[in-house]
Amino acid sequence: MSILGTKNPDVAAWETQLADQVRAGDAHLIIGAGSSRIGLAAGAELKAPDQAWDYDSSALTLTTSAGVPVDVIQSTLAKEGQRLGFEPPNLAPMLGRTSAGTIGGLVATNASGPSRVTVGACRDFCLGVGFIDGQGRVIKNGGRVMKNVTGLDLVKLMAGSQGTLGLVTEVSLKTQPISEMIVTLVIEGLTDSDAVAAMSAALGTPYSVTGAAHIRAHEKTGQARTLIRIEGFERSVTYRAEAMQNALAGFGGSHVIWDADETAALWASVRDVTRFQDVVGDVWRLSVKPSDAPKLVAAVQPEDVIYDWGGGRLWLLTKPDTDVRIHMGAGHATLVRASETTKQSLGVFHPENALVTKISAGLRAKFDPMQKFNRGMMG
Repeated sequence: MSILGTKNPDVAAWETQLADQVRAGDAHLIIGAGSSRIGLAAGAELKAPDQAWDYDSSALTLTTSAGVPVDVIQSTLAKEGQRLGFEPPNLAPMLGRTSAGTIGGLVATNASGPSRVTVGACRDFCLGVGFIDGQGRVIKNGGRVMKNVTGLDLVKLMAGSQGTLGLVTEVSLKTQPISEMIVTLVIEGLTDSDAVAAMSAALGTPYSVTGAAHIRAHEKTGQARTLIRIEGFERSVTYRAEAMQNALAGFGGSHVIWDADETAALWASVRDVTRFQDVVGDVWRLSVKPSDAPKLVAAVQPEDVIYDWGGGRLWLLTKPDTDVRIHMGAGHATLVRASETTKQSLGVFHPENALVTKISAGLRAKFDPMQKFNRGMMG
């Protein structure tokens, strides 16, 4: 067993203080580290203990205080040859911030990277959660092991709730071994439509793709590149990479990046949207049907675009004040980076349909009847 610190004796005291503050307060109390504007709002704050206290590498599980920085967890897992399988993104540099954020914020936003397309989202790796609801009750749900039966799965509900149902205080997560070999198959020069077709074809093969992205031509990176990631044991990866090249031969010639560091840097740039760092413009994150993505991008005419999840996730760099949603049918769009004026005008989150609005309102009424965690206040 590898221990990341010891269980902090102040954790229970911190939860009690925070619960008292929630019961007594009438302000909006969404709390975070400030690494993302989504899900955070001004309010009273008590610093969370910044230690994780129960990491069992042999069981592939980690239980941690919500206040532990994500980069601390990542580096500690790496020393044990493990990782967070949902590939958490670090959007702080793209948002002009220095902090990579905390694990509690990561769960609250259900932040997931390129591997989401095949292995699942952050919520799929959550085993347990501790949180404080709007009535100041400390609630624990789930467990610290892979197999547990806990009734209502509040873990999945809290993941992605953006802090509107409660303040996350601790989380238990599944970890994953780092693959022996990770390579990237690259096809250059495809149009957006052909790239989506190629990614769909790759994801439809039996060769266990763990990432499918398309990057448009750029003055720094050259012509457009379509990226297919394959990982696992060396012999298997070598075979599958060759088989994938044959399977995608109809889309043109391809080559394989065998260097581990080059592949890691390439997918980190997709995960963290590094192309949009230090570039003027609003940033939108869209979830759409992959086959609809090229036409939508053509309608919006963004300054730049990154296709991820086989085309199911789009990162758009647009001119300031561009309303992407007017071009959308199905799917949803989140305004990730913009001026406060634009956020107030267009809204950060995609408008909910009537049914989802009714369900959301019912959940908030149960967890936060006095609306102390108010989504409308988040910016």
